[in-house]
Amino acid sequence: MPRIAVSPQISLDEDELVFRAARASGPGGQHVNKTSTAVELRFDVAGSPSLAEDVKARLAALGGSRMTGEGVLVLFAQGRRSQELNRQEVVGRLFELIRAAAVRPKTRRPTRPTKASKERRLEAKKGRSGVKAARGRPRLDD
Repeated sequence: MPRIAVSPQISLDEDELVFRAARASGPGGQHVNKTSTAVELRFDVAGSPSLAEDVKARLAALGGSRMTGEGVLVLFAQGRRSQELNRQEVVGRLFELIRAAAVRPKTRRPTRPTKASKERRLEAKKGRSGVKAARGRPRLDD
């Protein structure tokens, strides 16, 4: 089976990508009414042997509403006049999503505020407190 390189570490089997042609919606006249130029790409994220589990999880999160309940990512392209160009566009978008999902987010290391920043915060609070106290009614000291 031929494999498609997505990144240096990730490649997919051609069989994992399922394409379906459909008629494009919107204006376009006679050409759009008689040709199926729109392309729908379905990629089974959950069942893909080519992706690691952490990449699958991040890809599912990036997919958002384009993910079905069964874990299939559905992408649709209809902006071009030819089916081949729409097919290239939808494959390119899938590869971008996979590359973005392959990037591991940096782990957050908890930090503590410095002594100087704590002091600045307390000084600012005292300043605000003084401003708000001055808004009250003036006291009459007899």
